[in-house]
Amino acid sequence: MKKIINRMKMSKKILPIALLLFTVFQVNGQKTKPTESGYAPVNGIKVYYEVYGQGMPIVLLHGAFYTIDMNWSQLIPELSKHRKVIAIEMQGHGHSPYSDRALSITTLASDVEKVMDYLKIDSADVAGYSMGGSIAYQFAVQSPKRLRKLVIISSTYKTDGWLPIVNTAFEDFKPEFFDNTPLKTGYDAVAPDTTKWTKFLKRMFDFAKVPFNCGDSNIAKITSPVLIISGDNDGLDKVELMKTYQLLGGGVAADLKPMPKSHLAIVPSQGHVSLMMQTETILSYLKEFLN
Repeated sequence: MKKIINRMKMSKKILPIALLLFTVFQVNGQKTKPTESGYAPVNGIKVYYEVYGQGMPIVLLHGAFYTIDMNWSQLIPELSKHRKVIAIEMQGHGHSPYSDRALSITTLASDVEKVMDYLKIDSADVAGYSMGGSIAYQFAVQSPKRLRKLVIISSTYKTDGWLPIVNTAFEDFKPEFFDNTPLKTGYDAVAPDTTKWTKFLKRMFDFAKVPFNCGDSNIAKITSPVLIISGDNDGLDKVELMKTYQLLGGGVAADLKPMPKSHLAIVPSQGHVSLMMQTETILSYLKEFLN
């Protein structure tokens, strides 16, 4: 660890992100076995999925470099008690094979819809964290009839929704920075072809450098209720976050006007990674909002 951190000192803006990548794997919970798992053929690739429980479906979309287990292992056991939980590993992540197909928010959102088609899910609640939240926003724009309720955790629908330091963090990233990290260990544990690791990282770096924007007007057209959960210091630009909430009908004086159907939760003293560790807090918000 010390040797890797020393290597990171060549770029001060890389170090905070590097530490993030090393701490993210500290959130492993009790692993619940899926009732079903497999690969859905979608848009020319194969996407891995796991299904837990029964009831109204909820689709879970993970963050960049994560697997289902990394991102959702602490939440799935509780959610699956009363819901049908469908967790997806996006292109090249976890069990999903590497593909040379270009990565884009629109394509990944289409993958989500195609997995739902494959599993014969007409509509579902969708929850996304970080990269998964951006995909979830795009899914809401592209496939509004397939969405019941939307949950966004520490994410944004546009590049400018992040603070500048976040957007520039990947500019100097190199695959070797990930050597001997828990991310690499997690990948090696489940990837169908571990020799694709470096190619996967380079494709993700390129993906992260391309600005994206689902469009203010499109966000304003979302009719499904939306729950936004953000840490007070999670890297999101809170001015832009409030603008997002206003586009969704929030930010009113609820004593004078009806309470909006979309909700905003700012969790104090939380960063991007630590927010996802607040299992009980997130579950309490989800239960109230989804029910």
